[in-house]
Amino acid sequence: MSHVLIVDDEPSICWGFREFLTEDGHDVSVAASAEEALQLVEQRTPDAVVMDVRLPGMDGLTALRELRRRAGNVPVIVITAFGNLETAVEAVRQGAFDYLPKPFDLQQASDIVGRALQSRKAKDAAPEAEGLAARDQLVGASPAMQQVFKQIALVAASDVPVLITGESGTGKELVARAVHRNSPRADHPFAPVCLAALSPGVVESELFGHVKGAFTGATADRRGLLELAGEGTVLLDEIADTSPALQVKLLRTIEEREVIPVGDAQARPIRARLVAATNRSLHDLIRAGEFREDLFFRLSVFHIQLPPLRDRLDDIPLLAEHFVRLCRPAGLSCRMSDEFLAALRARRWPGNVRELRNVIEHAAIVSRSGILGPEHLPSESSHSTGAPSGEGAGPAIVLTEWVKQQSAAAGLAGGDDGVYERYLALVEPPLLKSVLEQCGYNRAAAAQMLGIHRATLRQKLRRYGIDDPPPWRTEGSRG
Repeated sequence: MSHVLIVDDEPSICWGFREFLTEDGHDVSVAASAEEALQLVEQRTPDAVVMDVRLPGMDGLTALRELRRRAGNVPVIVITAFGNLETAVEAVRQGAFDYLPKPFDLQQASDIVGRALQSRKAKDAAPEAEGLAARDQLVGASPAMQQVFKQIALVAASDVPVLITGESGTGKELVARAVHRNSPRADHPFAPVCLAALSPGVVESELFGHVKGAFTGATADRRGLLELAGEGTVLLDEIADTSPALQVKLLRTIEEREVIPVGDAQARPIRARLVAATNRSLHDLIRAGEFREDLFFRLSVFHIQLPPLRDRLDDIPLLAEHFVRLCRPAGLSCRMSDEFLAALRARRWPGNVRELRNVIEHAAIVSRSGILGPEHLPSESSHSTGAPSGEGAGPAIVLTEWVKQQSAAAGLAGGDDGVYERYLALVEPPLLKSVLEQCGYNRAAAAQMLGIHRATLRQKLRRYGIDDPPPWRTEGSRG
């Protein structure tokens, strides 16, 4: 027997669906609002949902995103009024299984529900390979990632708060999902919220809820995310970007395990586990007086620090192969050449794993032969030429001083002509040799890393007499 949830504020539609689907052998629940539907989903995950777009309180499109967050891949059939198909199309783009324009025939609706249930059964029977589970997979064999895996395994079974730190693009949300997925709370919702993306005027209402009349537009009581998550896990992403007032309320929430909705004086207990993440240094913010030290200690009972990609270069082949596999469902079937992998290792990766995935997808799109080579890589972003995040401009200052010293020592600072050419003759040979060594003497990869054409690189190598690779390199590897 399949469980179908009907969400509509028109009692006649709910009654008709209940009678018709019950006769077909389904177990039917009804809800008059999205908020009520989310409560029912917490108690029992449905096999399919039929939901009107226009609902009192939270609208259907917002509810669709919340359902996805709480119930995973449950198929959702959207009901839309005649003439409002644009909304239905947008709902389908956001993951709705199908839509029903009003007025509709109950037999037609039953047929769509049947197809939705069959689709759910097929997904449940299929192995988790190329879907959401694959995209959420943490990949790595380096010692740094093995340490991260060990930390996840250690903390997952407990209920203590976890603080995940690391540069942007290192996979902090993936780690939070892994903690949740391997915990006793895995059957409950995982609710990520980016605090920096919420305006100061609504962030407290989103997290703690509000009561009717608390502010303009608060036409009904609403439970916040920390309460709606039930016994699941809430990820507070970008925790560093919170106001002092919100930090005080979060500290009390963690210590007392309760929330006070906006406009209310009555506290409500919460059962969710809290995980926080940030790409900023909380220690620096504490010293600057911008982050509460007591909140830091409550959040970082268990701390997981993610390594940047430049510190785990040995994982690049594994990660690249993983992202190549994720391209296949979109019809982008390809494989990587050795030269392509060498070029990947030669890049700086300021955007870390997220940037690597974008680069792989770009290469898969522009490749016509199905074999990825260095020529399919996009140019490195202009922001990647600076020092990595958090390291400041120290290396640039040191390099500038070194250039001044070497120029003076070589007599390049005088008034003679040809200073620029003599300076290039001084600095280019060691640079070219260094890049060639990093790229395994693959000239295509070296040219890509240098940002010059392969023919230009060939001319420079000949000019400086470094055209021949070491004896242990074969002729076929010279590029």
